[in-house]
Amino acid sequence: IMRVSLRSIHAVAAMLVLTSLLAPAAIATDVVDIGVIDQTQLADLPAFRAANQTISTYGSALQAQYVERARNASAADQQKLAAEFQAKMADEQRTVLGPIMGKAQVAIASVASSKNLSVIVDKRIVIYGGVDVTANVRDLLTGVADPVPPVSSPPPSTVGFVDHAQIDAIPALRSATDEFSKFKADQDRTVADKLKAAKSDADRTQILKAYQAALDDKQKNTLTPFVDKTRSAMADVAKQKHLTLVLDRTNIIFGGVDVTSDVISKLK
Repeated sequence: IMRVSLRSIHAVAAMLVLTSLLAPAAIATDVVDIGVIDQTQLADLPAFRAANQTISTYGSALQAQYVERARNASAADQQKLAAEFQAKMADEQRTVLGPIMGKAQVAIASVASSKNLSVIVDKRIVIYGGVDVTANVRDLLTGVADPVPPVSSPPPSTVGFVDHAQIDAIPALRSATDEFSKFKADQDRTVADKLKAAKSDADRTQILKAYQAALDDKQKNTLTPFVDKTRSAMADVAKQKHLTLVLDRTNIIFGGVDVTSDVISKLK
């Protein structure tokens, strides 16, 4: 809930594969300057529940309007209507959630400053360690007065993060994902025809095994090299900047060192 990202999906099938390969594993650490927050607990606060209900109600009413408008529209007009719908939903989210999110960010920064934490991450990726500040942030958000911004800046962090959306946009990587997506689409059509013509369960099993093997082989040849190169670039940057961890941006709630541009420079 702390860091909202509205990201358009490019080459969905390939991106799902690539994301799963690059996704950070859960971390185990006893580093004392790392805080953790259980975002599900904060999302359950009355202010967030009310905001989400408002957005849900607005979305349902808006969707009904657009379904009616799209009923007899051309495919091109339907795409325009879909984009218009998404833009209005994004505006509503910013309007309703913006003030609450701003207050939450101030509360988090205040707690981080008071506990001398350089970074706060999503609790879901931590197996052991870290300082759980969920209750502290919750108390500030439910208090009588609004939380006050901290006077001091966070100490230098040993935790870095990368924005995979920017890395995904690198032309060579985008080309590879396009190639994988096209290959998968072709395989899907071919397999569908073969399954229809299959005479037995054994035949269908063999068809599906061959299909999966083909996808695995294509992934190995087109996507895996970029995954390995990206991981190597992240490791090099981490060593240069003396970072203990490098995570996906979506797992960072507060603080951290953005090394996205450094990683991209090594990949080009």
